[in-house]
Amino acid sequence: MENWNKVFETPTQVRAEIVKGVLEEHEIPAVVLNKKETVYQIFGYYEVHVQHENLMEATNLIQNEITF
Repeated sequence: MENWNKVFETPTQVRAEIVKGVLEEHEIPAVVLNKKETVYQIFGYYEVHVQHENLMEATNLIQNEITF
C-alpha cells in the first residue's frame, strides 16, 4: 500500500463501497480499508484508496459525480 493514497473517508461502509464502485466504473482501481474499532464497530471510519497516478482523476470524479 506504499503507492496508494486516500481519496475518500466516511463512517459508513455503504458510501465507501459506492465510491469504490464509481471509481472502478471509470477503470480506476480502488480499495476500501476498514479503520473501524474492531470490538464495537462504533468508532472509526472507512477509507477509499487509489494508486498515486490516479489520485487527481479520482478526486475529480468524487467531487463532481458523487452526491449523497
